[in-house]
Amino acid sequence: MKKEIRIISKEKGIIQITSLDERFYAKPSEDEITGLPIYKYYPSSTWISGYYPKGIAFYKWLADKGWDEAESLKISAGERGSKVHQACEILESGEEMKMDVKLKNTTTQEPEEVNVDEWQAIVSYQKWFNETKPEVSAVELTVFNEKHEYAGTIDRIYRINGQIWVVDLKTSKAIWEEQVLQLSSYSNADVDYEALKITDEEWKNRKNAILQIGYRLNKNGYKFTEQENKFDLFLTARKIWANENPDSKPKQIELPLVIKLDKVVKTEKMEEFGLEIEKVAKPKSKIKNQDA
Repeated sequence: MKKEIRIISKEKGIIQITSLDERFYAKPSEDEITGLPIYKYYPSSTWISGYYPKGIAFYKWLADKGWDEAESLKISAGERGSKVHQACEILESGEEMKMDVKLKNTTTQEPEEVNVDEWQAIVSYQKWFNETKPEVSAVELTVFNEKHEYAGTIDRIYRINGQIWVVDLKTSKAIWEEQVLQLSSYSNADVDYEALKITDEEWKNRKNAILQIGYRLNKNGYKFTEQENKFDLFLTARKIWANENPDSKPKQIELPLVIKLDKVVKTEKMEEFGLEIEKVAKPKSKIKNQDA
């Protein structure tokens, strides 16, 4: 039931609203009829891409783990990925990283030390960066697509040897199809690439890639893989999402912060458990004695 509201850009008024099973981006707009200022909500690319069929391998994994364990693993993976992303940003800013540094856990919102797996992923990113020497054009760039009404956050836009790459950073050892769709949606959003000093020709010839860090299936510890632009499949998932979420917007459920019962009649069973609850006096009978 917890909802997280995160300010993405105070200057532009962009916010991100995340709950257990949905995520929206919102930005200031204007009501078409009244002209009054409103917030317009855009479903996230991640949420939409999740509606693409996951394939038999995923469902076998789900059946093997069970729903509760699978959800727990997904949350844990998300927390690990978030902390590694934070560390990569720190490194790219020119600061050094120490293993005992504390990074925010996105579930608890509390700072905690990185574990060995997270540290290995961070070290592998340093290795990839130092070997590849990319020019960083954008970091955690929030983008919108007005035509198809969705939004998302591009992890990185790099220029590598003159080639523009739209890149997603992943700490998983496998790449799922929905992650490729998610990346394709970012690459086809309304990116102000000129502000990033990217030319029309460079953007036209951009490529998509997923960079897996903390990758254990090769000696490098990372894997940089070009991905096909599957924007048409993303739009198919967008249609499925729209069918399942008609007139979708962030749920607003008014719930009290404090609750209390008005009066409780104390029973003998309650007394057995030592419950100190005020006993309500029984009302006197209003039936008169007819013989009086």
